[in-house]
Amino acid sequence: MARGPAPRRRGGGLFSFLLWAAVGIGAAGVFAFAFFSSAISRPGPNAEETAFMVERGATGASIARALEEQNLIKDDFLFRIAARIYAPGATMQAGEYQIPARASIRDIVDMMASGAALQHAITFPEGITIRAAMKIIEESDVLTGDLPETPPEGSILPDTYHVQRGMTRAALLQLMRDAHNEALAEIWAGRAPNLPLRTPEELVNLASIVERETGVAAERPMVAGVFINRLRRPMRLETDPTIIYGVCLRFPDRCIDGRLVNAQGQRRTIRQSEIALDTGYNTYRIDGLPPTPIANPGRAALEATANPAQTDAIFFVADGTGGHIFAATLAEHQANVARWREIEAQRLAQERPD
Repeated sequence: MARGPAPRRRGGGLFSFLLWAAVGIGAAGVFAFAFFSSAISRPGPNAEETAFMVERGATGASIARALEEQNLIKDDFLFRIAARIYAPGATMQAGEYQIPARASIRDIVDMMASGAALQHAITFPEGITIRAAMKIIEESDVLTGDLPETPPEGSILPDTYHVQRGMTRAALLQLMRDAHNEALAEIWAGRAPNLPLRTPEELVNLASIVERETGVAAERPMVAGVFINRLRRPMRLETDPTIIYGVCLRFPDRCIDGRLVNAQGQRRTIRQSEIALDTGYNTYRIDGLPPTPIANPGRAALEATANPAQTDAIFFVADGTGGHIFAATLAEHQANVARWREIEAQRLAQERPD
């Protein structure tokens, strides 16, 4: 019996059409994504490195518009799409960004999503007074916000802090106080046994004197050892920085940045009347430590005071080279003082005009 042609499968043509349509759409999608990837990876229009500020709370759309207005990108729409694809759920981090010359949209998105903002260094020298530190914070053009209340002397850790533009003054001050507390807790826990210091606060107090007595890092443990010996005897500390601190508190017009000055603003030595002045801080007039620290000691001074040199010395005086010479007896000390006075006299003679 003859058979007719096989019946067509219904829907086969439609399936083929849909299959080819999907292939076409897929190819178009791949082409579109390749075009998009190429577009956001092209070098940007800026010929030079440029600073760009992302304000707190700025939206992706506002950032994109600002970038285009400053000629850092050519198409704000591409930036918004790139941010959604390559930084999904991420917020563009506030801060100041240094956009490299010819940076692509992809480069900028990655930079802002990771928060790789420009860091500004603000340095607080070791031994700085709290008044001087607050002046640095107040005058910084990187920081924002009101100046917070001045904290106690000796409550911040001097260091170089790297901050982003727009950080508040209160936030930096708190960072410095937290750094101080963390360092002090660690150093106090590792202190030498049997120190004549009852509390971490007394350690800071003595370390502030050590810090102001010498600018030679290697001398700090030895200077600390002398003061520890004096506290144990007991002897008055008789240290000049406490005279200066007390005078500056009582007579601010006699000082600039914690240093005694004359009427012309030139640095000067301590007057005999100031040595005799009882300011509450003058350790030639009071026993033991002053009522508060006289500065903010750095970590090295804190460590030196917590683990002072083992020495018999109870005196020291300048040696003429920027350091000090130490002595265990009054006779040795008097001889050292006589040599120092000779050095001073020679310097004065050389400075006098002919």
